[in-house]
Amino acid sequence: MGKYVSFLKETDLFFNLSATQLELVESLCEENLFQEGDIISREGAQENELYLVVQGQVEILVNPALVSSGEGQTIQPKVISTMWRGQSFGEMALVDEGVRSASSRAAVKNTLLLRIPRQKFLLLCNTYPELGFRVMFNLATDLSQKIRNAGLLIREGFLNNPK
Repeated sequence: MGKYVSFLKETDLFFNLSATQLELVESLCEENLFQEGDIISREGAQENELYLVVQGQVEILVNPALVSSGEGQTIQPKVISTMWRGQSFGEMALVDEGVRSASSRAAVKNTLLLRIPRQKFLLLCNTYPELGFRVMFNLATDLSQKIRNAGLLIREGFLNNPK
């Protein structure tokens, strides 16, 4: 059994995969170590990988200036979420080839991530359709939950800033 198979088994994204399927997924993973404040991905960038948090924390940030009408004022990126062990981010890169909708940055030193490139992932899914279906189903479930949470945050924003 590989170094990260038991970790992958704990993640929602790879729920219900066999040990063999988890080993196939592990073969795609590339370790990346980041220090506190390191930028992992940038909002608006054309990137195509998914990340899994093995240890540490990752902040997800958005730049409100992209939709701001306040000319000349400096608006700092805002943290909208923190990712912990077993959580993933960058999933949309596996589904489409759009630009990043948010930035990500290491929140603590020695943040260890597993990176899965889109092309390798899609090849694995095409080669093993049952594995691909299970992972894509889990991915859809994860994205659905994130959209629901975003909807709650939007509603909260309306309550706090009625106009």
